[in-house]
Amino acid sequence: MGNGGERMALAVCSDRNMRLGITIWDVKTGQTLLHIPTCASPPYGLICLRNEFLVASQTRKEGSVGGGSIFIWSLNKPQPPVMSYTLESIGPLASTKDSVYLAGGTHSGNIHLWEVGSGKLLKLWSGHHKPIKRILFSWDDSFLITGSADGMICVWSMIGLLDVELVGSSQPIVYCLMEHKSSLTGLLTMSGCSMSIIISSSLDGSLKFWDLMSGMIRGTQAHIEGITAIVLHPTEQVLFSGIVDGQIFASRLEFGFDNCINIKENQLLAPKGHKGAITALAFSQMDLISASEDCTVCIWDISSQRIIQKLDHKKGRITNLVAVPQSSLISTSNRKRVLNQFSVSSLDKYPQPDNLLKSTIPLFPSLQPLRENLNSIGFASTGSLNQQILDTKTEGTSAAIQMKVETNLERRMWASRMTKQVMDMNNHLQSRLVDMMRIRLFGPAKISSSSKKQKDVRDRVARSRKKHPLSFH
Repeated sequence: MGNGGERMALAVCSDRNMRLGITIWDVKTGQTLLHIPTCASPPYGLICLRNEFLVASQTRKEGSVGGGSIFIWSLNKPQPPVMSYTLESIGPLASTKDSVYLAGGTHSGNIHLWEVGSGKLLKLWSGHHKPIKRILFSWDDSFLITGSADGMICVWSMIGLLDVELVGSSQPIVYCLMEHKSSLTGLLTMSGCSMSIIISSSLDGSLKFWDLMSGMIRGTQAHIEGITAIVLHPTEQVLFSGIVDGQIFASRLEFGFDNCINIKENQLLAPKGHKGAITALAFSQMDLISASEDCTVCIWDISSQRIIQKLDHKKGRITNLVAVPQSSLISTSNRKRVLNQFSVSSLDKYPQPDNLLKSTIPLFPSLQPLRENLNSIGFASTGSLNQQILDTKTEGTSAAIQMKVETNLERRMWASRMTKQVMDMNNHLQSRLVDMMRIRLFGPAKISSSSKKQKDVRDRVARSRKKHPLSFH
């Protein structure tokens, strides 16, 4: 373990098999402190709320259809998890610092925003065209930041997301960034500098530093190999980047002229600790923790650049690392102290029907790069078509039922019109058939007068129908 402080534990899980569950190790000794069964979580799908609860989105089995699920476990009380079921499978998760709000991204690009205490689904909207790979809140919780498989980054205003009165007049999207050429693999924010910074990494091998308020690039760094994970040192002066070949680089950050970030040093941690791609990076106080495709976890002493503990996770590759204080784990002395301090509820599957029309955000038609025109980035206001699409996704709402009723009425009217046309054609054919039979039986001379009268009657009826067409209600 690092420099003094409270003794830490490390929660790890895989995304391969639900039976593997979550293993919690003592960071210093590597001893297994707790095992939570039945969990398989995608990358960035495991988070901790207030050091009291573990929250994990569940990897959906291949070939399965339907929605997804999120499990919430109490670390200090031995009880079954709170299970929530979502409209679709949730990937990465993020919570605000006070754990009041929880956000999740999906493979389709949709974003969910819940209130943790009540479980209410506050917002459900389409934020990206590609799967969401990373989601987090800014250091002051004023923005929600999302990144997708096409490298796009979107910044959303929490004021706009939470205030339903602002949705119709001002859009919660602040801007979008499209500089990365491949899938996003990491998003971080820096809080201890003169301005707020977003750090992003991608499989294209690039690191980018953005001004959170303006979206302008303040620095960049390129690696030969794709970057798979990033983490900041607690002092925010060093950035660690995990690469697809298993190497980890340490980059020292400094602010230069015009608040641009300069990479002063870029060192490779030695010795090489992993034989596969880095899957996750985290900090336990001052110690760096890394996980890899080779199913190992390394704990590094940064000052000496050496491995002080290596753990073998034989059950499968690790996709999530979360450090928690050992005092948060189940213990008799701790149970009474934390009782009722913070509560969680089962998360809603659908937005509240009475708030759905006000609380939803429309699908955006297109996005433009920030460098072309920041002020021109706009999103269509809530339109009837987009609202109908969202209402259809959220079955059971009054708007969706009304749309279905109107669709059925239109289909019935169309069927009535088609039936009338077929009947008119049938009557006309029957009349022609009768005329032909009479001609064969009596000859044309004997029926010419009667045929003429019948023809006059048919002509008058036809003219009357043209002047007074039949209507359907």
